[in-house]
Amino acid sequence: MSSRGDSREKILHTASRLFQLQGYHATGLNQIVKESGAPKGSLYHFFPNGKEELAIEAVTYTGKCIEDIIRHSMDKVTDPVEAIQLFIKETASQFDSMESIQGIPVGLLASETALISEPLRTVCMKVFKSWEAVFAGKLMQNGFDEEEASKLGTLINSMIEGGIMLSLTNKNKAPLLLIAEQIPVLVRKKG
Repeated sequence: MSSRGDSREKILHTASRLFQLQGYHATGLNQIVKESGAPKGSLYHFFPNGKEELAIEAVTYTGKCIEDIIRHSMDKVTDPVEAIQLFIKETASQFDSMESIQGIPVGLLASETALISEPLRTVCMKVFKSWEAVFAGKLMQNGFDEEEASKLGTLINSMIEGGIMLSLTNKNKAPLLLIAEQIPVLVRKKG
């Protein structure tokens, strides 16, 4: 990768992390430049439309990373209940140590900007839908029809997002583990 690509990747990675931890409004471009180690001019070179453009790309970047993690969990286990529980438990494991908490992948930025930035609202919606689609795909592979799988995918993702928020607030993983326990009730096996 070229140094130009490296600078862009560093800026994007740093922005994604800071938006997750601090939110959109609390994260400044100067902080992103400083923490990324990239030259200030490169931020405006790669993201000429400024902070909103950077945030949109950061959400897309984060969304893809989380989607890959979800897919990995879904591919590890054949049974959809166990696969979904695995993903939730792996997500919950970051609450074992307060230092390991990474923030809310997209939820904080979505809640903070949905009413003030249509482009950010739209990209957050697309990311959530992509995660829901992975859950739905796993369910369809195991006998659920498309409509039911889609509804369950939305419900599961909504529960996980809410569980992350509650786990952050409580500073423990209990809400996420409760959700994992309830997946067998929600996702009744076909057969």
